[in-house]
Amino acid sequence: MGANPEVIEGPLTREALGERYRELCADPRFANLPGKIELDLWGRMLMSPASTYHGILQSRLVQRLLALEGQSIVEAAISTSLGVLVADVAWASGDFMRRHGTETPLAEAPELCIEVASPSNSLKELHEKMEAYVAAGALEAWIVFPQSKRIEYFGAGGPLSQSRFALETGSLFD
Repeated sequence: MGANPEVIEGPLTREALGERYRELCADPRFANLPGKIELDLWGRMLMSPASTYHGILQSRLVQRLLALEGQSIVEAAISTSLGVLVADVAWASGDFMRRHGTETPLAEAPELCIEVASPSNSLKELHEKMEAYVAAGALEAWIVFPQSKRIEYFGAGGPLSQSRFALETGSLFD
């Protein structure tokens, strides 16, 4: 096949996914879509809409992450084994930011990746994302459940009973 195959012949490489994601980011047709765009291993776009409360929780998480030295990132595009995933909120150390800057997508996951669960998410999908973020370099990945007002924490060994990041999350859902 030539440079423009008629069909996708197999899963794309991380480099090819990164290039496709950058092309989508630069395309003005996708600039004002409500929600976020992710790419699966085949380069197909996955979109999920976000509610106002979802955005409020993202903002509250960013506010709490200010207590840590480093950089909070909203809608962090990350190259993973599942494709280009977009963490709702991420936190990166100064060292991480010096290594990666503003590359899109990030070739490695920041130290903390957080997903705010939406009604369109399945628990299996969210757990797979946690595994993918950790496999891509995150020290921890969290799932924030707005309806049940709880947080699940994940690390390299799987679920964690608590986070190693000392953040106040008790009033997150107020």
